[in-house]
Amino acid sequence: MLNLYGLTLSKLEQLMLEEGQKSYRATQLYTWIYEKRATSFDEMSDISIKFRDVLKEKYCLDLPTIHTKQVSQDGTVKLLLSLQDGYKVECVLMRYSYGCAACVSSQVGCNMGCSFCSSGILGKQRNLQPEEMVGQILVLNQILKEENKGQHITHVVVMGTGEPFDNYDNVLDFIKIINHPKGLAIGARHITVSTCGIVENIYKYADEHMQTNLAISLHAPNNELRSALMKINRAYPLEKVMEAVKYYEKETKRRVTYEYLLLEGINDTKEHAQQLIKLIKGTMGYVNLIPYNETNKDDRFHRSSGNRVHAFLDYLMKGGVTATIRKEFGSDIDAACGQLKAKVEEAGL
Repeated sequence: MLNLYGLTLSKLEQLMLEEGQKSYRATQLYTWIYEKRATSFDEMSDISIKFRDVLKEKYCLDLPTIHTKQVSQDGTVKLLLSLQDGYKVECVLMRYSYGCAACVSSQVGCNMGCSFCSSGILGKQRNLQPEEMVGQILVLNQILKEENKGQHITHVVVMGTGEPFDNYDNVLDFIKIINHPKGLAIGARHITVSTCGIVENIYKYADEHMQTNLAISLHAPNNELRSALMKINRAYPLEKVMEAVKYYEKETKRRVTYEYLLLEGINDTKEHAQQLIKLIKGTMGYVNLIPYNETNKDDRFHRSSGNRVHAFLDYLMKGGVTATIRKEFGSDIDAACGQLKAKVEEAGL
């Protein structure tokens, strides 16, 4: 059955026309699904019983189910969700003073093979469909509703398991659904998509002229080190990535965020900071320094000490680069991408 959570409004309009309905029926369904939070077609009282029967026969509003839930002392919630085919994906609820953010996965597993990341341990099993990404937000919204605090997801980062630009079309539809005023109405400036640097799709995304935020998972300031940490760099070296970033900035007038995971003694020296300053000079972007979330599976990588993190930040700022240190969430749970799933699968749960 076709899951209506996976359709943009324009695709749903076309579907309604194929069903012999007027195109406005799509807006009617969107209102029930996203504004009124209906979870069954029987609730849609202004749609004829006859057409509701058609909807029940051919379409569904299925959501992922919660397999494992972890709640941090800081209020962060991490979920391992079971999909219809039995695969599992992670998503995270993070609480800020300005709202609630969802970190969403875009694939089951990941093929990028970054050496410091738990997401790619088993490789990519498949892409997520738009309804499976929308479903992550809706399940998190259900949790917020149960808390009875009048909150809902206001910000979305596509930074969970998977490479979003390796699932480009589905991710694009997902963004259109959650951004649409009749959908989840999450503002474009509140949506961030992260890529490790699939260059042709950075150009493609620039040409969409969407006003969302783009983040580049950089993590190293030179090709030799980046290729050792991230095999994607062998296909898309830094100079190609930076050319694409400059095109993106020119087309969208939006600056990018450079994500930089600090690894003790590997990429966190003054020399690395100087190389990073030189690399991103001439772009509008800023650097988001990320403390590493260590795993028990790999003793090659360790988080940089607080002193080294702040020294690196100081080098960048004195070099004219705007930089911040990412706030940490869920430090007492399996917070990093892929950690909870790997833990559950290892235990055979």
